[in-house]
Amino acid sequence: MNAENVKSQMRKGILEYCILLILKEEQAYTSDIIRKLHEAKLIVVEGTLYPLLTRLKNSGLLSYNWIESTQGPPRKYYQLTEEGMKFLVELENSWEELNNTIQHIRNN
Repeated sequence: MNAENVKSQMRKGILEYCILLILKEEQAYTSDIIRKLHEAKLIVVEGTLYPLLTRLKNSGLLSYNWIESTQGPPRKYYQLTEEGMKFLVELENSWEELNNTIQHIRNN
C-alpha cells in the first residue's frame, strides 16, 4: 500500500470542508482561497479548485458576486449560502465525531 496515495485521498476528502470553513468568515476570491489553503499546508491548484467551486455553487452551497477590481477585470467572490452554512454545521459535527473516534482509538 502506498502512503502517498492514502494521504492524497485524505486531503481530497477534507478539501470541501476546508473551503467552506474559509468562506464561513467572509467572501473570498479564488486566489484568496488558494492562498489560505497553502498557508494551512493544503496545496491546491486552480485547476482543482475551479471545478470544485462550481460543483459547490451548483449544489446551492455557494453563491458569488462580481466585484470590480482596480487590477483588471471584475473578480468573482464566493460566499456561503444559508444552505451552505447548514451543510458546514453538519460537516463540523461529522469532523468532531471522527476526531473523537480517532483520539479514542489512539489512546487505547
